[in-house]
Amino acid sequence: METYLTFASRGRNDWWRYLLTPVLALVLTVLVGAALTLLLTLLHLLPSDIATQIQQPKDVTPFYVGVGFYFGLLAIGLAVAAMIVQRKHPGDIIGLWRWKFFFVGLAIWTAVQGGLALIDLMIAPRGFSITAGPGTAVLAVVALAGVAAQTFAEEFIFRGYLTQGILLALKRPLPTAIVSGLLFGSLHIPNGIPQALNAVLFGIVCALIAMRSGGIALTSGLHLANNYFGAVVVVSGSDVFKGSPGIVSQNTPQLIWWDLGLGAIALIGAVWLIFRRPYFSIAPAA
Repeated sequence: METYLTFASRGRNDWWRYLLTPVLALVLTVLVGAALTLLLTLLHLLPSDIATQIQQPKDVTPFYVGVGFYFGLLAIGLAVAAMIVQRKHPGDIIGLWRWKFFFVGLAIWTAVQGGLALIDLMIAPRGFSITAGPGTAVLAVVALAGVAAQTFAEEFIFRGYLTQGILLALKRPLPTAIVSGLLFGSLHIPNGIPQALNAVLFGIVCALIAMRSGGIALTSGLHLANNYFGAVVVVSGSDVFKGSPGIVSQNTPQLIWWDLGLGAIALIGAVWLIFRRPYFSIAPAA
């Protein structure tokens, strides 16, 4: 945790600055987003029903480009606000970045997601169907860009900025991770209670992993694998990506709590493995 705490301590960390920075970030995001949207509309580069398309995963390109654009804009807004208000460099929020950690997280969680999907397939084979078609190749490319921007932005905001601030206030990793996870899960309540609970646990585990590994590289890989798998490989009928022309579609509402339990076991296993391996314990940052 020393490396993570070193990055968190950089800049001006008065409590009121931690309150002001997100407010400024939202203002910047809204203003820039509105200005760019208006400009593209005036140039007739956006369809008249773009507001509807960006909410429908079946409209692959508008939806995933919109996801990547707005989440990316939010991360940039936070980075700019943190530099203005707190003199924090974006690298301080990212922490120690190692591509090896990113790809390890990506590989681990892709394998986990595949294993959990196979278990569901054995339990309820009739709930699965092959839906790959002409739009799947486009989905694979566009979703990768959009989901990569979305998941990195969420890690930058939650496991970077917010978790750092909470750790500076609480001084202890486990309470910090719990508060961070609750904040992350609260934003998923509109998706339903099971998904919100899963997001709480996912947020807690990712916060612990970020503190352990010194930054958000490993959790960014985990998060990308989690969301990309659900958007392209096995698309659930009860997920935010439902309607995407993925390779396989899963419609097993009867397994929703079962999946929550299996996912919890997998997350606990992942954090146990990472905390057991000295490889993920990094020396303090210079």
